[in-house]
Amino acid sequence: MPDRIMRLTKSGLPIAWLSRECAATLYAREQVLWSLGDTLIRMHGGTGRSGRQSFLDIAPIVACSGDHPADAAVPHLTNSVLFRRDHHMCLYCGTVHQPAMLTRDHVVPRVQGGRDHWTNVVTACRGCNQHKGGLTPEQAGMPLLAVPFKPNLFEFMYLANRHIRGDQMEYLRRRFSGRRDWAA
Repeated sequence: MPDRIMRLTKSGLPIAWLSRECAATLYAREQVLWSLGDTLIRMHGGTGRSGRQSFLDIAPIVACSGDHPADAAVPHLTNSVLFRRDHHMCLYCGTVHQPAMLTRDHVVPRVQGGRDHWTNVVTACRGCNQHKGGLTPEQAGMPLLAVPFKPNLFEFMYLANRHIRGDQMEYLRRRFSGRRDWAA
């Protein structure tokens, strides 16, 4: 997996993981306002009239100017990010599974009016999800091992990328909510 560059708004809110090519474009358009961390990537260009080859040093964290989607404050709910939030553990039986053996379970089932929202979904193994069916955990006699929560933007950025550099992790971790042990 290639290194990813963390893009921030000019005020420091994380908005995306970028490829080196996208980051280079931001540098070339002079949209990078500030950066953090030691040089992650050095990209080489052509040779100028002076006979020197040009290069571009890209930092692992870049804050940029420009417009950003208004819904960036609402992390998108996907199974892969949900499973990472719950550490690939069924929140009913406590067993850790491979992603193929996991499902998204609605705490308040959809058949009872439950919504597909961070605070109403948990990771469940297939067996527990089938056993619970269209019941709430209380109705099924299956208490939850943890309370579902919506990750903040910094936690979401961590969950959305499996290969995070130390300086990127340090930037994100300082802004975690403290609801989980994020070392896993």
